[in-house]
Order: sequence, then structure tokens, then C-alpha cells
Amino acid sequence: MSERGLSSRREADEFIVQGLVSVDGVKVTELGSKFLPTVEITVAESARKNQANLATIMLNKPIGYVSNLPEDGYEPAVVLIEASSHYLHEGDDRRLKPKDFVGLAVVGRLDIDSQGLLLFTQDGRLAKKIIGENSEIEKEYLVRVTSETGQKLGKDGLEKLRYGLSLDGKKLKPAQVDWQNEDQLKFVLQEGKKRQIRRMCEMVGLQVKGLKRVRIGNLVLGKLPEGQWRYLTLEEMDNI
Repeated sequence: MSERGLSSRREADEFIVQGLVSVDGVKVTELGSKFLPTVEITVAESARKNQANLATIMLNKPIGYVSNLPEDGYEPAVVLIEASSHYLHEGDDRRLKPKDFVGLAVVGRLDIDSQGLLLFTQDGRLAKKIIGENSEIEKEYLVRVTSETGQKLGKDGLEKLRYGLSLDGKKLKPAQVDWQNEDQLKFVLQEGKKRQIRRMCEMVGLQVKGLKRVRIGNLVLGKLPEGQWRYLTLEEMDNI
């Protein structure tokens, strides 16, 4: 179930015990049951409603906040999630509650000097889909750069950014990298190693002056103001 994106492992155990899972139309209630990979697995609608009640929040993170735990006197971005910074949009009638913070975790970090789209979720299924080892979800960044030599990045350097660099002893996956204007690049990645874009740029003689994440999969930052947040809809989560 976890591999198919139907639930997290913990949720799968709970759903099975509650009799909410069927395999080829037959209800399964015993944990550890084994089936061929070709079977059809369905989850009851009531379980889907439980997943819909899990909070997933999109924040437009400003520079100066760390994504996760506090460090070196800097505050974690989660402190920005409060009632006064809730960006209300059409059809959004959900209000912030204390239970929304229980088990709320960052999905794909942004370092302290970066800004833009940052996700928090209580849904382990969604987290695995986005940042799991086999995830192919794209993450898009706008990156303002300057040349350390004063010369514009050549074709060879651009090709290296696209595919030709290694970090921590492992070759990076192919990336989409294109100029947006004379000092800004667009990166589209399917992975997210620590400070990956900054380190990639350094390897081809570029220095990052600004970095903003604007998209994760089909989810775009859009008009969400800096420092504000909103809930994702179940449809948005399903379509990431």
C-alpha cells in the first residue's frame, strides 16, 4: 500500500485492522498478509476521509528561517504558521487548530538563505511521494547568480549543470537548467541533496545570490504572499 501511494505504512496497518482494505474485492484484516504484486488494492472511502483530515500546509518561506529545528539562534519556519498569517482563498473554510501541529513535518527542506515554497504535512504517504528514495517529483527553482570570474557561463558549464556533476561521491540525476534572463537560471530537479544547487553552481564558477523554490510537482507557489501559508486541498495533494 505504501509503495502504491495509498497510505503510509502506519496508516496501512491501521486501515487493515479496521477492515478498510480489500484485495481483489475481499476484505483483509490480518496484518502481514502477502499477495502477488498484480492484485488490486482498494481503500474504503472512510479511510480517504481520514487522510483528508490530515493537515498539509504550503508556506512561502522568507529568508532567515530554517526549515526544521531551530539552529544558531534562528527560528524554524513553522513559527510562521499562525492564524494571523493564514492566506484565505476561495473555497478555503478550514481554520488552524492545535491538532494540525501534531506530527507536522517538513517535506523537502529549504536552507536559511533560500525562500519560496515549503511544505509541511501530517501525511506520511504524501511525504514519501515527494521525497522518497524513488520519487520522480520535480522541484523547480529560480536562481539568481553571478560569475566568480566575471565571464558568462559557457555552453560547457550549462551542460555540466544539466548532467555531468557529482556530489558526495554520487553522480547527480539529469536536471533541466536554462537561463531565464542574464543573471537568473531556472533549475528543475528530481532530487534534493543538501545545498545541492549552491554546490552545483560553485562547481561551474557561479555564486548564488538568491534562490527561490516556485514549484513541487504540479503544485505552484502562485500568488501566496511571502510569510503567509494556506492549506492544500485533497485534490491538490492527489495531483502533486
